[in-house]
Amino acid sequence: MQYVLVGVVVLAIAWFVTAPLRRPREQADEGERQAARVTELELRKEAKYREIRDAQLDHASGKLTDDDFRGLDAELRREAVTILAELDRAQVRARRAES
Repeated sequence: MQYVLVGVVVLAIAWFVTAPLRRPREQADEGERQAARVTELELRKEAKYREIRDAQLDHASGKLTDDDFRGLDAELRREAVTILAELDRAQVRARRAES
């Protein structure tokens, strides 16, 4: 009787420990895709911030006129806002895929 009880306990522990391995591969793939998307968007965000800083430096050094700077700055900031919105959505999807 003790052997049966020990066997059941061992099987229950094994079932619990291997649960992540039994998770459907599609769920794992989706989580990886979402994490990769978040990383890509983080890199795009940092690159866009760099572009904005470079434009500010170019304007301060006289390489860009006021009119050129205003147009370029507005466009870069619009692109940054779009990236930030995409990043927010991707982070939400990544959190959902993890759970």
